[in-house]
Amino acid sequence: MDESTSRGPLPGPRVPPPPPDVVFTADFSSETQWVAGRSWAYPGGGPVNPGDDKLDHLVSDPRYSRSGVFRATRRPDGLWNTGLLTTEGSRGGFTVRSGDVLQARVRLPEEVGAWPAIWTWRDGDQEIDVFEYHPDNPDLLEFTNHVRRGNRYLRDDAVRPGAWVDLRTDFGARSVVWWLNGVRVFADGRGVGPAWHAYLIVNLSVSAGRYHPSPDPGTTEMSFEVASLVVRRPTAAGPSHGAAAGAETAPATGDGERQSADS
Repeated sequence: MDESTSRGPLPGPRVPPPPPDVVFTADFSSETQWVAGRSWAYPGGGPVNPGDDKLDHLVSDPRYSRSGVFRATRRPDGLWNTGLLTTEGSRGGFTVRSGDVLQARVRLPEEVGAWPAIWTWRDGDQEIDVFEYHPDNPDLLEFTNHVRRGNRYLRDDAVRPGAWVDLRTDFGARSVVWWLNGVRVFADGRGVGPAWHAYLIVNLSVSAGRYHPSPDPGTTEMSFEVASLVVRRPTAAGPSHGAAAGAETAPATGDGERQSADS
């Protein structure tokens, strides 16, 4: 045995990993995190919003949202009882900020007329759509920055009624970046600005027929599911959890992104 190989300084102490940067983990059952059945994104806080082509009648019934399964059921008056949760007005009052990263795992609905979305809202504006989906366009997701006017209609084989998809949105000051199943699919090159912040909304709306078909007469209920939703606030040390360096300033096309059929 050559003892010379066993001598010498001991290795330095193991550097601990950086602290977690998760600032919000959705617990849809929590009344501290979420308010059910009302939102100031709807006129007067709800419960209806026909001007936005919606048949919604928001309800606070926990069966419509608190399990993470967002439901809608037909009413005798032609509207639909629908589930909506928002952090606006909650005791926690959580807001997404410029630089945050939202990740969610979502099961898309199957029924024509369903209109699920994860989005942001504050003071009549500040809307960023993490996603919207309409099963009449079965392979298409909608990503929109309403703050600085950028959007993409993305067609992808992974998108279909009933499919599970992993979504991620980086709310960059200079570019909002959307990811689907771990692949960056759109960077708008516009961003939200450095001081932006907004409340979260998760809901299932029902289309009234102006832009997308209303539900079939025989459809009486529909649903979509959010299995997980977390928001990360990256530290100053660098991009969070595999974000591509420079993603915040990426152009709206190119750089390996998948292109939508409408680009």
